[in-house]
Amino acid sequence: MCGRFTLKTPARDLIAALDLASSDRQLGLFEPRWNIAPTQQVPVVRLDGGAREAVAMRWGLIPSWSKEPGKGAPLINARSETVAEKPSFRTALKRRRCLMPADGFYEWQESGGKGAKQPFYIHRKDDGPFAFAALWECWRSKEDPAAAPVESCTLVNTEAVGWMTEIHHRMPVILEPKDFDVWLDPELQEAGPLAPLFAPAEHNELVAQPVSTYVNKATNEGPRCVEVQKTLF
Repeated sequence: MCGRFTLKTPARDLIAALDLASSDRQLGLFEPRWNIAPTQQVPVVRLDGGAREAVAMRWGLIPSWSKEPGKGAPLINARSETVAEKPSFRTALKRRRCLMPADGFYEWQESGGKGAKQPFYIHRKDDGPFAFAALWECWRSKEDPAAAPVESCTLVNTEAVGWMTEIHHRMPVILEPKDFDVWLDPELQEAGPLAPLFAPAEHNELVAQPVSTYVNKATNEGPRCVEVQKTLF
C-alpha cells in the first residue's frame, strides 16, 4: 500500500501537466509538500462540466453510507483486484474517479531486528510529476443536514513488479497521461475497460532511494524528507 507521498513540483508545471485552467485558486492547491500523510487534505483532479478541475479532499475515503466519519482506519488505498466488488469503493469506481497528483511516494522495507524498517523514496528518474488512479466520495450527515459535506478520496494500488517487490508487494497504480481521459470519462462505468489501467508502472521508469527515518513522523516536512543516502534500485 501507499501511505505517504510528495507533491513538490512547481504549481504552474503541475497545472500544465494535468491540463488544468490556471487560476489563483488552482495555484493555491499546489503548495510544495514533502510528506503527505493520511487524513490530510490533498489535491485531486476530477471532471466538472467536461473540464478538469483541482479540488482539495481528505485522504481516506469515507463511504457515503457511513454513519459517522473518522471511525476505524482510514481507507487510503483500494486494491485493484477487488475495487469493483467492495461496497466501500464500487460505486465510486463507476461514477467518481479522479487523479491524485504526486511526484514521488514512500515505502518501508523490513530491515531486520525488532520491527525496524528502512524508508525508501520512489520517484521517476526525471523527478517529474505523475498521477495515481484515485476515487472520491461525498459524505453528508443524516443527523445534521445543514452540516457541510465531506469530500474524501483513496488511491488504487496493485501488485508490485520488478525490484519494487524487494521493498513491498504492493504499489500505487500510476496512470500514463494518455490514460487520464479514459480514467476520468463519466460515460465509462463498467469495470472491464478500466482493468488494463491497473497494470503496474514499468519499474525501469522509477528509481528507489533510501532516505532517513525523519520521514517516519507525519508532522515532519521539507526537503530533509527526501535526502538520499544512496541509490539502490
